[in-house]
Amino acid sequence: MGRAAMRFTGYFTRYFLAAWLVTLLAVPAWGDAWADDLLIRPARVFDGIDPHPHEGWTVLVHDGRIAAAGPATGTPAGAHVIDLPGTTLLPGLIEGHSHLFLHPYDEAKWDDQVLHEPLALRTARATVAARATLMAGFTTVRDLGTEGAGYADVGLKQAIEQGIIPGPRMLVATRALVATGSYGPKGFEPGVAIPQGAQEADGPELVRAARQQIAAGADVVKLYADYHWGPGEPSRPTFLMEEMRAAVEAAHSAGRIVAAHAHSAEGMRRAILAGVDTVEHGTDGTPDVFRLMHDHGTALCPTLAATEAIARYRGWDGREPAPESVRTGRASLAAARKAGVTLCVGGDVGVFAHGTNARELEAMVAAGMPPAAVLQAATSGNARIFHLDDRLGVIRPGYLADLVAVDGDPTHDITALRAVRFVAKGGVIMRNGG
Repeated sequence: MGRAAMRFTGYFTRYFLAAWLVTLLAVPAWGDAWADDLLIRPARVFDGIDPHPHEGWTVLVHDGRIAAAGPATGTPAGAHVIDLPGTTLLPGLIEGHSHLFLHPYDEAKWDDQVLHEPLALRTARATVAARATLMAGFTTVRDLGTEGAGYADVGLKQAIEQGIIPGPRMLVATRALVATGSYGPKGFEPGVAIPQGAQEADGPELVRAARQQIAAGADVVKLYADYHWGPGEPSRPTFLMEEMRAAVEAAHSAGRIVAAHAHSAEGMRRAILAGVDTVEHGTDGTPDVFRLMHDHGTALCPTLAATEAIARYRGWDGREPAPESVRTGRASLAAARKAGVTLCVGGDVGVFAHGTNARELEAMVAAGMPPAAVLQAATSGNARIFHLDDRLGVIRPGYLADLVAVDGDPTHDITALRAVRFVAKGGVIMRNGG
């Protein structure tokens, strides 16, 4: 190599290393927070409460919390500035119904995941799912059951909290609770013990099982109020109302919220009267049942995206008219809205790919709900339902700095949520760039 070439190579190497060091120092790695204040300057701020974004606002972050939010003024001395032109800054989105230990059913059937995938494999995959969820702007998830992976969600939550892996804040339901013989996998020789996707318990043992899960780390107790007992059967009630009522009382006494899987009107009715906090799915809810939900303050998590995903796996190409299952879900949401039911936002993600959580918000808008109302539900609404509204769900001084910026304005076009530019969790920058 000639001297000129060697000099050029040396200059290039030094330039590359210098540029690399500047880049390394400019943006902290995940898990690192800025030592000084952080000033974020988007085009507008959706605060989680007002349906109208605030144009020209900035947000100041100090020590992991929001210190100020309002019209742009000056830049505090020593503050690091992040300019995000053309974006909308929102509170970190809250996923209301996730299964981080599942992956899309067109990759592997539910039975195969529960029966044949090793726990270590499922846990390794869940760490990737957790990161994808966070990078999609969902800084908190309510994970409603490991589906045969035991208490591994508790360990996943701890790994995130300890900074071992990146991921969202987690509310975990561990194993979930089902009536004996009602759940799955099924279809084997009667009397042969088959690993189940949830913990079986009945009568007084249901209270004991709920306490076992709480002792193991459950933040949420999940009950299956109905299920299809046999192949081809519709969903029918599983637990008696008295069974559920005792389990709900035990969970609430321990400061835990209760979610109930329920598709059928009767399963929903029993769960509501038993005092659960949320009903998941609610596909066959009637006007009377939705009025009952409203009167009891029970929230509905409609999981439209999972229904749509399953329809696509069966051949639907997304065009209208949609399959009956999709239309039924949309009608259920409309009936719940008409009755004034509080709506949770959660897509049953895991049925479809983690990181595409915004599909549920898009589905709710497609079903007739205004984009701003969906965004309110996915931020301050979910925070209130999950008893996190003292620290999450809004952009307000004193709240944790869980923030996400997306290109465009999702209050006008909900698909803007697909274009995430920036994510911070507790003031720590997790993503900065496309």
